[in-house]
Amino acid sequence: MLKGISPAISPELLKILAEMGHGDEIVLADAHFPGHTLGKRVLRADGLGIPPLLDGIIPLFELDSYAPPLIMMAPVDGDKLDPSVEAEYMAAIKRHVTNPPAVTRIDRFAFYDRAKEAYAVVVTGEVAVYGNIILKKGVTPVQ
Repeated sequence: MLKGISPAISPELLKILAEMGHGDEIVLADAHFPGHTLGKRVLRADGLGIPPLLDGIIPLFELDSYAPPLIMMAPVDGDKLDPSVEAEYMAAIKRHVTNPPAVTRIDRFAFYDRAKEAYAVVVTGEVAVYGNIILKKGVTPVQ
């Protein structure tokens, strides 16, 4: 265990986050997402929902300020979104980011294409419908 690092962040995930550069993306995928089919690097976080991962990642991870840094899948025609999913994710983000950017929704297949190009995919135990989110890494400010 490390001080100041959430226990939801595995050593492998911490390494991936540190390796990522500006503009790289990481997918936090729900339990139904075809992560092993699409992802170059796949980590497992079975048993964890996405909100605890966001709570652990966002304090360590600067969101991109040049492009939309929060991307979620738009519903397929005929499907409905549960607004509480995005609200719960944003609540986790807002605990660590003042004035966070809005979520950008993209088509399912565009989301899959982004996942194929993402630096990594974290397959979680999240069961929320349309529960996948992509985070785009920004530049860490000089302190």
